[in-house]
Amino acid sequence: MILPGTGRGTIRRRANGGGGVSLRRPSVYFARKMRREMSPPEALLWDQLRGRKLGFKVRRQHPIGPYVADFFVRDSGLVIEIDGEAHNYGLRLSRDVARDRYLNERGYRVLRILGSDVMKDLDAVVRMIASQVTSPLHHPSDGPPPHAGEDS
Repeated sequence: MILPGTGRGTIRRRANGGGGVSLRRPSVYFARKMRREMSPPEALLWDQLRGRKLGFKVRRQHPIGPYVADFFVRDSGLVIEIDGEAHNYGLRLSRDVARDRYLNERGYRVLRILGSDVMKDLDAVVRMIASQVTSPLHHPSDGPPPHAGEDS
């Protein structure tokens, strides 16, 4: 059946609302919104990281548990956070500590970069990210890293 004035056929919807369960999670909707509203440092950095330009895939605004990582390199478990001035004030610092703890406990490494550093020297930031991905201090194949106070 063609709907009048649309030039399209009948719209069929799945009984469950369409899409998988993971696509209906609030964190996925939030991540999509954040992709549309990236800060200038994030947008500038994304232009350098997208499309495997550095030889590895980088995801932007990627949901991990209750959080959304600014950038994420799945193969190395690296979460890259671009911090603006707001991260230095109020409750933001304690939220960042809790977020980093959550991610670290799940085996992710968190690399925090100041937005001002991205704006000042983008090439240096890109080189630092590439070095973290290609030669991290801990190699995942070696098993989990030792906890503080344990022998390595």
